[in-house]
Amino acid sequence: MKPLKLNEFFNYRFLSNLTWSPDGKAAAVTVTTANPEDNGYDQNLWLYRGDGFRQFTALNKESSFIWDDENTILFAGARLASDQRRMETEEITVFNRISIHGGEAVKAFTLPVKAVGIKKLSDGLYLVTASCDAGAPDYYKMSSEERAAVHKVKKANADYEIFDEIPFWYNGSGVINKLRNRLFLFDERTGEMKPISEPLFNVNSYAVAGDLIVYSGESYQTRRTDRESFYRYWIGDEASQCINDSRSYSECSLFAVENTIVLIGASRARYGECENPYFYTLCPETGEIKVLAETDLYVGNSTNSDCRYGRTRAAKAVGDKLYFISTQRTSSYLYSMDLTGKVELVLEREGSVDDFDLVDDSVLLTGMYDMKLQEIYTYSLADRTMNQVSRFNQEVLEDKYVAEPEPVAFTLNGVELDGWILKPMDYDPDKSYPGILDIHGGPKTLYSPVFVHEMQYWAGKGYFVFFCNPEGSDGRGNDFADIRGKFGTKDYDGIMKFVDEVLARYPQIDPARLGVTGGSYGGFMTNWIIGHTGRFAAAASQRSISNWISFYGTSDIGTSFGPDQVKANIYDDYEKLWRQSPLKYANNVTTPTLFIHSDEDYRCWIPEGMQMYTAIVDRGVEARMCCFKGENHELSRSGKPLHREKRLQEITDWMDKYTCK
Repeated sequence: MKPLKLNEFFNYRFLSNLTWSPDGKAAAVTVTTANPEDNGYDQNLWLYRGDGFRQFTALNKESSFIWDDENTILFAGARLASDQRRMETEEITVFNRISIHGGEAVKAFTLPVKAVGIKKLSDGLYLVTASCDAGAPDYYKMSSEERAAVHKVKKANADYEIFDEIPFWYNGSGVINKLRNRLFLFDERTGEMKPISEPLFNVNSYAVAGDLIVYSGESYQTRRTDRESFYRYWIGDEASQCINDSRSYSECSLFAVENTIVLIGASRARYGECENPYFYTLCPETGEIKVLAETDLYVGNSTNSDCRYGRTRAAKAVGDKLYFISTQRTSSYLYSMDLTGKVELVLEREGSVDDFDLVDDSVLLTGMYDMKLQEIYTYSLADRTMNQVSRFNQEVLEDKYVAEPEPVAFTLNGVELDGWILKPMDYDPDKSYPGILDIHGGPKTLYSPVFVHEMQYWAGKGYFVFFCNPEGSDGRGNDFADIRGKFGTKDYDGIMKFVDEVLARYPQIDPARLGVTGGSYGGFMTNWIIGHTGRFAAAASQRSISNWISFYGTSDIGTSFGPDQVKANIYDDYEKLWRQSPLKYANNVTTPTLFIHSDEDYRCWIPEGMQMYTAIVDRGVEARMCCFKGENHELSRSGKPLHREKRLQEITDWMDKYTCK
């Protein structure tokens, strides 16, 4: 048995975009692998036809696709040199078709927009979502010469940015000032692109029911509020019609269940920005919204892992039901809901449903089960049987040490909380070991018994690794997740109680050789912990928040998330923002601390780490700051492979230095 190598993830395969063909006789999936030589990722399509998976494309650049019919895949990618040259001066998206029965891919059509999504409506007719500059609303119908002139102006102005709205940037997207997601109809037979939504309207979601398109989003000039309006468009009409402008719901998702439009959305009136949504019906004729189901379910997979990459599906309408992923307690499961609002658990298995698709009663899903990396499974709704049908990651872990999470349940103030430990490789109960506490982000995400590379690597190096879900985590309803105005209080108490429980149950862990780390909210908590206790020998604070006041004006979500979560703003309760900022307590820090940030992380921007780093160095505390160029908030999960390797090396070296003396 061998320990995992630090860069073992170079050999992992990450699965996304899992999709059945329309007839359910084949499926395709995007397979992503790290390419350390180019410091990027290779992506290809693989095909499933009931007898295992085979690689279908090989240029390492194919990721976005749809089924054009039961025998043909339509995918984005500029394969011709002429198209690649054209993309240097124009925003275009090239689509290709390839038969699943063999042959080369053939160029299908070129869209005069930067497409971010496409859906086939009928033969030759497509609904396209494109990222468009509202300052050039007619760009899609310009000639190549006119588009080249626009590009020339942008190139001349590339040395500066002008902001006239908020948010002006967004994590993972860069500067988004005046960029909007816009809907178009594209007729392949005529080449016509017809805009459905207005230039300043940012489309968030849509549903198609026959010739009817219902979409939601927000039109804004200077400030986005994330409060959505609803529109309808009949194919063939000249313009869309607003059917509901109440702006009562946020983070909306629309689905056509048979001919009924189902809305998943949160009012945020009860639990703020982290509120679990309700299910509603939306009448396309009147715009009336009625409650269908008042559930307390988060829709989506919020289990933590650093072994995923690419887009996945959280919900899909099939027949007379809506199927969706929801995370409950410590795992994510598959649920269904019918048009009476009845919710049923479809698939319950400890672990994680990462992605799924469904045709008739055949479910195809990507899952993380039994401490394995992602694999694909079939599941029959008829007889409730489940079978693994892929072996993408079987060999990479065959001779490696993979620690089994041992549950550590404990109670705080009458509330039972969940935690786990990973024992070190070659564990000897008569020996003493260092330990690392790992804190998840969010705060509304959670840890579960699934494979996490960094934790398994540390266990292979001889560390006890332990992690828990304090109050504020997902999976247990709105009340449990609601820590607005209480950051650093009951969540901190829960984490510290967990550490006490772990040390009591596992006396082999040396309490003088403990490290703590975490990212995002976990970085906030790491900063908070070192200002409130000296029990840790080392800390690694990643993509953190240190100052709610500066966070307000620099983060892409600062004007909304900060005041919502702290229950204070810079105008009315400045002191509360400061009281809940880890930076206020930096004078108490004695723990040697590593700070890791990325210069394009617009969620927890680099000054958050700089402030904390500067404060404790100024007080004489040992510290180090590692700044990654060109990375964002997703460094640990989808950053460049060599950067991910360097990040993990930095954290490990820091822990080794102070906990392995």
